[in-house]
Amino acid sequence: MEITGPMLDRFDEILTPEALAFVAALQREFGARRLELLEARQARQAELSAGGTLDFLPATKEIREGDWRVAPPAPGLEDRRVEITGPVDRKMTVNALNSGAKVWLADFEDANSPLWENCVNGQLNLRDALDRTIDFETGGKAYALRPDGELATIVVRPRGWHLDEKHASVDGAPVSGSLFDFGLYFFHCAQRQLAKGKGPYFYLPKLESHLEARLWNDVFTRAQQLLGIPHGTIRATVLIETYPAAFEMEEILYELREHSAGLNAGRWDYLFSVIKKFRTRGREFLLPERNAVTMTAPFMRAYTELLVRTCHKRGAHAIGGMAAFIPSRRDPEVNAVALEKVRADKTRESGDGFDGSWVAHPDLVPVCREVFDGVLGSRPNQLDRLREDVHVTAADLLAVSETPGDITDAGLRNNVDVALRYLAAWMGGSGAAAIHNLMEDAATAEISRSQIWQWIHNDITLADTGHQVTKELVEQIITEELAKIAMEPGYDEKLYAQATALFKEVALDDDFAEFLTLPAYAQMP
Repeated sequence: MEITGPMLDRFDEILTPEALAFVAALQREFGARRLELLEARQARQAELSAGGTLDFLPATKEIREGDWRVAPPAPGLEDRRVEITGPVDRKMTVNALNSGAKVWLADFEDANSPLWENCVNGQLNLRDALDRTIDFETGGKAYALRPDGELATIVVRPRGWHLDEKHASVDGAPVSGSLFDFGLYFFHCAQRQLAKGKGPYFYLPKLESHLEARLWNDVFTRAQQLLGIPHGTIRATVLIETYPAAFEMEEILYELREHSAGLNAGRWDYLFSVIKKFRTRGREFLLPERNAVTMTAPFMRAYTELLVRTCHKRGAHAIGGMAAFIPSRRDPEVNAVALEKVRADKTRESGDGFDGSWVAHPDLVPVCREVFDGVLGSRPNQLDRLREDVHVTAADLLAVSETPGDITDAGLRNNVDVALRYLAAWMGGSGAAAIHNLMEDAATAEISRSQIWQWIHNDITLADTGHQVTKELVEQIITEELAKIAMEPGYDEKLYAQATALFKEVALDDDFAEFLTLPAYAQMP
């Protein structure tokens, strides 16, 4: 195994010969299967682009109709009424663990810019947090962990199967980013978590099929064998954030059943996946602008209700979507309006049977907790709400055309503005960016650029101005929005030049990039 990234301060504590040998063993055993599954994604995309559709799989009907349940909730995961998400930098690690949330999604994926320093320092921060050696001071402010009993349970989200770690190679080939992130955390922290009465827990992103879940399950089984940890110690929650996965929820739970901790409604990436999978299919799968697509849209309602029904049928937790609002200390009116929307969103989720939900900022933890407390009381979850009233068909999941909303000049400009700001932050090393009072991650830029691509290729006319969305119009708006951004403090001309070139590539090229993070990562040092 070869490491080409710089060995910075304390990196030798994480990148030990033993830890790297463990990652290399996983890569050698599972790397080829991972590549085969990525090829299967391309084949499925070709079928959809040629006129195919998505449906519940006939071959797995026995699983959907069978009598089975996932493993019971693991220690520290019985009560998940509030989960906070965020990158694994040192400040966020302390703040998230102290936030009062039940779970912290420690993110190496969409909220993390995968600079080499970020990925390895994140592993150090998690280990230091478990060792309680992470306390520090900066800018005259002290950051110190509360007692262990008051801290959130750590659930790590490694990178998706599609991403490599280009600074690490095994036998001359890049290591899977998934196996790199998972392997280092599991090697260093599994026993530390067990010593605290919890365990090594994970969120699995971007899965597109139950076969990809099977691969993760086999990785878990082998990893536990290699380190002598009892089978079933690992628990994983799968994000249902791709369109194909919505049709395979039961099968995904089944594949991971001895290691399963439930499913999450990853709604922003889900919208991106809807566009990506059916981008060549005309207006039948055309979405209005992002802010107009709410969780009450028929196809989104079908997706979330099916998720709760599926999870509770199998004894698994159902976790709701992200509240991305960042409270402002300077604008109480903005806060009041946004907090009411957050409250309404969490009220809908708790009423639908979700066992908990996500927030992006510590100030939202009390709001989410209050709503779920009102439904749960002293109960840790509502797994007993089976939602047998829910009957969702494939047609319900595919009913994108029934989504109300317009496509406006303001919506187009917002997509351009937010994507440019986010990509500049990402290229600068920050994967969680505060933009217009929202905490945005990579899903934001993906929705923004894919919507623009879709509108250009469907001859869309803006509802308010009557202008047709063309490459030329988008380029004009890019220039205008950049001019506004350039007037703001902290503007970095080099970063925005990179962001603009990347955005034009993934939004305006005729060929649709599978993930914008792939060409973006290629430009990173």
